[in-house]
Amino acid sequence: MKKVSTYIWKHKFAYLMAFLSLVISVALDMLSPQLTRLIVDDVILDGQIQKLTPLLVGILLVGLGRCIFQYIKEMTCDLAGSKISADIRRDLFHHVQSLSAEFFDRTGTGELMSRVKDDVDRIWDGLTYVGMLMTEVVVHTSIVLFCMYSLNWRLAILPTLCMGIAAGIAIFMEKKLDSVYEAISEENASLNTVAEENLAGVRTVKAFAREKYEITKFLSHNQRYYELNMKQSKLFVKYHPYLSMITRILPLVILLLGGFIVRDGEMTLGSLSAFIQYSTNIVWPMEMLGWLTNSLSSAVASNRKIKKLYEEKPAILEAENPVVLPQVKGKITFSHVSFHKADRHEILHDISFTVEPGKTVGIMGATGAGKSSLIYLLQRLYDATDGSISLDDVNVKDLTLKQLRSSTSLVMQDVFLFSDTILENVKLGQKNRISQEAVRDAAARAQAKGFIEKMDNQYDTVIGERGVGLSGGQKQRLTIARALAKKTPVLVLDDSTSALDMETEQSIHETLRELPDTTKIIIGHRISAVCHADEILILENGRIAERGTHESLLALKGLYYQTYVAQYGEPAEEISA
Repeated sequence: MKKVSTYIWKHKFAYLMAFLSLVISVALDMLSPQLTRLIVDDVILDGQIQKLTPLLVGILLVGLGRCIFQYIKEMTCDLAGSKISADIRRDLFHHVQSLSAEFFDRTGTGELMSRVKDDVDRIWDGLTYVGMLMTEVVVHTSIVLFCMYSLNWRLAILPTLCMGIAAGIAIFMEKKLDSVYEAISEENASLNTVAEENLAGVRTVKAFAREKYEITKFLSHNQRYYELNMKQSKLFVKYHPYLSMITRILPLVILLLGGFIVRDGEMTLGSLSAFIQYSTNIVWPMEMLGWLTNSLSSAVASNRKIKKLYEEKPAILEAENPVVLPQVKGKITFSHVSFHKADRHEILHDISFTVEPGKTVGIMGATGAGKSSLIYLLQRLYDATDGSISLDDVNVKDLTLKQLRSSTSLVMQDVFLFSDTILENVKLGQKNRISQEAVRDAAARAQAKGFIEKMDNQYDTVIGERGVGLSGGQKQRLTIARALAKKTPVLVLDDSTSALDMETEQSIHETLRELPDTTKIIIGHRISAVCHADEILILENGRIAERGTHESLLALKGLYYQTYVAQYGEPAEEISA
C-alpha cells in the first residue's frame, strides 16, 4: 500500500500553495489588531485624526486580502484532496480486483463497499478541510502567541497555559474516541453487508415471507451502530464543555488583568485592545480542537482499515517470466488433478483427461460432484492442490492470467448481467473489438435475437441490475450470446441451458457443433446437453466414475445409463437431440 504521504507528495505544489495562502491569510488576520491598536492609541487617545482614513482603508484591504487567500487555500486544498481520494479509491479498487477468489469467499460485499466508499471518504475529509483546519490551528496559534508575547509577555503566559490545557483535553479525548471509531467502522461494514444481501435477494425474502426476520436482523445491526455513535457523541459532549469554558473565561480574565497592567502604565490601552482581539482569535482554535480531533480520529481509523485490506495478498500469482503463446489452439489437459480448499474436504481427486483442439467434452455428475471446480481450476480462479492443468501443452501456471482467461469464453451457472444495455452486456470486456453486427450474429446463434428485437429499444434496451425483468431463459441466452461474440479458442458452458426449453437447447447445441475450431467443455445435467460430445465424463464424489461416448456409456449401464433412464425411460432406440 502507498502511504498517504506518498499521495500528498505527488500533489506537493498544490499543498504548498494552499499552505502559503493559509500563512498569508492568517498573517493578514493578525494585522487587524495592530491596526486597531493604532486607532486607539494614535487616533482616539492622541487625536491624530489624519491617520484614521489610512487605517480604516488598511482594515478593509486586510479583509479583502484575507478573503482572496482563504479562497485560494480552500480551492487548491480541495482540488488536491479530491484527486488524492480518487487515486486512493482507484488503487484500492485495483488491489481488490487483483485478489483471488478465496478472498471473496470469506469477505462480505458490504465490508468491501465500506472500505472503498466510506473509509476513503473519511481519509478525503482528513486530507481536505479537516487536515487544513488542523494546520491552520497550528499556524494561527503560533502567530497569535508570537503577537501576544510581543505586546506583553507576562499577560501572554495565561493564554499559553490555556492552550496547553485545551491540547491535553483534546489528546485525551482522541485516545478515548480511537477505539470507538474502530468499532463504528466494523459495524458500518456489517450493516452494509446485511443491507446489500437483503436488497440483492429481496425477491427470495418476499417469496419466503422473511421480511420480518430480515428487518429484525437489520435493526439489530442498526441499533448497535446507533449505540456506538451515541457512545462517540457522549464522549465528545463530556469533554467539549471544558474547552468551551476555557474559551469563554479567557477573554474576561485577560481584560481584568490587562486593566491592572494598563493602570500601572506597563501597557497602552491600544495594546490591551489588540491583546483582547488576539485572545478572542485564539479562542476558536481551542473550540475547534475537539471537533478536529474527532474527525481526525475517524480518518486515522479508516486508514488502518484500508491498510488491513492491503495486507491481503492474491493467492493466484503469475510466473516471473510467463509464457505467451503466439496463438492459442485450445488443447486442454488435466493430469492427475486434485483440489481442496483450506477449510473443506477434497473436492476433486486424481482427475485426468485431454480435450484436443476443436473437440467437445461433456461433464455430468450430481450436485457437488466437482463439475464447476474443474472450470475454476482451468481459469486459475483457484490453483490445483496436486497435479497439473495445461493449455496447448503449457502449464496454466506459466501463462499470463490475461491470456489464459481471455482465451476462454465462459457461461457461468450463476448468470450475471450488469445494469446496462443488452449491447454492452454482450460486448462485456470487448467493447472496442466486437462490432454491433457481431453482437447481432451472436444473439441469433444463441436464440436471443427474437426476444431482443421485440423490445422497444432492441439492443439499446437497458436491463435492470442482475437482469431484473428478464426470464431465466432469456438471461441464459444473453450470456451464451456474450460467450459466442467473444470468439475464443475455448468455450465453456456450465449448466447454461438449464432454464431453456428442449427445442431452444437443441438449436443452441447445433450451433455449438458448427464451431469446428473451438474446444468446448459442456457441463450439464441433461443427457441432451452432452450426448454429442466426443467424450463424456461422469463425476462422482470428485472422481471420474465413468468416461466414454454416449453409446459406450449406455452400453456400460452405469451412472450415465441410470440418468438416461430417469430422463427418457428405457433406451429402446437411440435418442436424438
